[in-house]
Amino acid sequence: MAYLVNQYPMTSHTFIRREIAALASLGITVRRFSMRPTREPLADPADERELGVTRPLLAAGIPGLVGGLLWAAVTRPGRLTNALRLALRVGLRSDRGVMLHLAYLAEACVLARWLAEDPADHLHAHFGTNSAAVAMLCHELGGPPYSFTVHGPEEFDRATVLALDEKIARAQFVVAVSAYGRGQLLRWCDARCWSKIQVVRCGLDGDFLDQDGTPIPSHPRLVCVGRLCEQKGQLLLVEAVASLAAEGVEVEVVFVGDGEMRPQIESAIERHGLRRAVTITGWASNEEVRRSMLSSRALCLPSLAEGLPIVIMEAFALRRPVISTRVAGIPELVEAGVSGWLVTAGSVDELSQAIREAVQSPISRLDQMGAAGAEKVRQDHDAAVNARRLAHLISGADGAGNSAIRRRE
Repeated sequence: MAYLVNQYPMTSHTFIRREIAALASLGITVRRFSMRPTREPLADPADERELGVTRPLLAAGIPGLVGGLLWAAVTRPGRLTNALRLALRVGLRSDRGVMLHLAYLAEACVLARWLAEDPADHLHAHFGTNSAAVAMLCHELGGPPYSFTVHGPEEFDRATVLALDEKIARAQFVVAVSAYGRGQLLRWCDARCWSKIQVVRCGLDGDFLDQDGTPIPSHPRLVCVGRLCEQKGQLLLVEAVASLAAEGVEVEVVFVGDGEMRPQIESAIERHGLRRAVTITGWASNEEVRRSMLSSRALCLPSLAEGLPIVIMEAFALRRPVISTRVAGIPELVEAGVSGWLVTAGSVDELSQAIREAVQSPISRLDQMGAAGAEKVRQDHDAAVNARRLAHLISGADGAGNSAIRRRE
């Protein structure tokens, strides 16, 4: 089978790497494609290895894109005409315009050509944005059946301009990573397509699931892992720490990650005089993330919008409780008072109170919360188990029921 992602590998896409590895462990050959080459530095050696086996469509350059279009015009002119009509129709609905969708068509021609030369039984894309558009156009050009995983929140916020209904209608199936996500997808497609939408949760591999318990430290440190961006709410966390510091509550926060909001977050840290209390490490490898979590009492993720954060699963697997918000699929992971704290998104007061409890609670209570979270992850977020479910969905995509994937199983 083939996988298509906008950019792959990326530091924030470890869940895709784990999914591919779990499928490969089932004996499924997975070829990796990305729309464009990865430009960000990769902190993890495993991502570096993936980079070497991933083929970017745009690496072909203008000659490659033109060559793909000419190939499609010569070998399948009728399909190219249909794909052009589809690209124009979707482009006219889009806030990104027709020209960009014509570029997607050219990329789809390149991918269709590569898959004609080295066939795949199925094409799976991650995210319902441009990668799903290219997968849909590739299928229209005569490529393999396709499916895609929707994570949110972008797809839910922009469902109409992304033509999510069209992508769902033409797909063999669509994966939501949470029950909340499935409900959102049901909103944006014809009821006749509802049976296509299946929940397959993202998962963790043995690197996290097989961890021995590490004692929770007494030091009042929290960790916040993720891209530094508006939707993750890190500025609210700085405000909460400032409020607690003013009350004399000792707390330390380590931000693991980087992103476009880093200058604003650093300015807020300076403005509140929190340089000793709040630090930013930048991007980190899986091992560095693990060490940061283990040296903290809890993970804090004050998100304003989310899909289903992998970092919460990782914290639970390491037996660390979680402070987060009641948005999207997070309440499906974090049970308030059992495995962590859930606060109203945007509320600095509620966030401050949850942090106060996390840094002042006895270690025994945090241990109980961490154990509850670890059990939840073992039950619902084992990458190997979820990969088998995805493999069966892909096998069923062949109407004759005799795909190569089914034969391998």
